[in-house]
Amino acid sequence: MKASRIAGIALRQFYLYKGNFARVVPLFAFVAVDMVLWGFMTRYLNSVASHGHDFVPALLGAVLLWDFFARVMQGLTMGFFEDVWSRNFLNVFATPLTLPEYVGGLVLTSIVTSAIGLLVMLLLSSTVFGLSFAAYGVMFVPFILILFLFGIALGILGSALVLRLGPAAEWFVWPIPSLLSPFVGVFYPLATLPEWMQWVGRALPPSYVFEGVRTLAAGGEFSGAMLGWGLGLAVLDIVLAGLVFQWVYRYAVRTGLLARYSAESVT
Repeated sequence: MKASRIAGIALRQFYLYKGNFARVVPLFAFVAVDMVLWGFMTRYLNSVASHGHDFVPALLGAVLLWDFFARVMQGLTMGFFEDVWSRNFLNVFATPLTLPEYVGGLVLTSIVTSAIGLLVMLLLSSTVFGLSFAAYGVMFVPFILILFLFGIALGILGSALVLRLGPAAEWFVWPIPSLLSPFVGVFYPLATLPEWMQWVGRALPPSYVFEGVRTLAAGGEFSGAMLGWGLGLAVLDIVLAGLVFQWVYRYAVRTGLLARYSAESVT
């Protein structure tokens, strides 16, 4: 892979954001609204809780991490969708650009866009609502890493889905974070779920993150082995998603679907 080609894909996305302020606002506006909404919700819950439990680290922290995951996934898929909407996908692959370089450029774009959203959420949650990350300690970094890797994996998988089924399939991609949230226990322990949902949750890396967030917020100690499981699953998901995307791309080239894909986007 050539770094210049990866940077070129990311640079194209940068010019799209630079030329249109309406593209920039969603990078921070929606996550800021979520922080404000859930921040006041945690204040209300703290005021009515009789046992003096602090909901800020467990609840607001979980919202912050889940929104970060969603921003990572959407940051990658949005870069792919831009090529779909502008009917530029065939033009990109008419160049010597390789598939790993293209995906690498989308990942680089996602890093930048998700970092902007994360920075806004950290500023709002800490300065306005007093969320202290001291409760998580150094574990906050691997939590972010696991969610980032899993978000990239789902972004690649969602892009493969659209490549295989056509532009209309993007509506299958947007709800993915919402569909997964009941299984990973963003707001409640996995033990709350039926047994079959718990098995699904254990196969998803974010469940280990949110179990850890609740444990640390309650003053307990989170097992490093569980964190290792989450990290290992996230890496495995990226490998599998990359293989799926590669298979779908080769299938689209071999069957001529790639050309029909561009024609479908016109209609």
